[in-house]
Amino acid sequence: MEHRTHAELESLAAVIRPQKLTNKELLGRWALALERRKGARLCTLRETEYKPAKERSAMREDSSPLTVAFEDPVLRSAGLTSDRFGEAARFFGLSHWQLHEVVCNCHFGETVAAEAVAARVRRLAGRTSSFATFAYGYAIAVGLLAGTVLLSRVL
Repeated sequence: MEHRTHAELESLAAVIRPQKLTNKELLGRWALALERRKGARLCTLRETEYKPAKERSAMREDSSPLTVAFEDPVLRSAGLTSDRFGEAARFFGLSHWQLHEVVCNCHFGETVAAEAVAARVRRLAGRTSSFATFAYGYAIAVGLLAGTVLLSRVL
């Protein structure tokens, strides 16, 4: 084995250094990796919502959206260690239900277009915490209800 300096390696190949990215940036990178597979059909995971937690965490499928994430060198350098459901949930900071929405066959069938998954991942990247999402939805519902009550009094 031959020893080479960092500078020598950089002249021979692309050197990817470990990255510190936010969850939003990680999800954005995953979406970008999926978008690069335009036209590809990816395999979904079967019935993730019905599996016990231990079994669900170990789930994986060749050529799945999780495989696309694991094959991305930036995500790997940032700490993604496998294409298993549990590892992806941990790495991207997603709940079981959020990841289920992205990779489960009940949403797409046995395969899904890479672009469709990318759109869902981008939607997740745009969300804030689940409490903030709940509070925002609640505020809209209260506003609509108040508007309906006021309109009914006017008419």
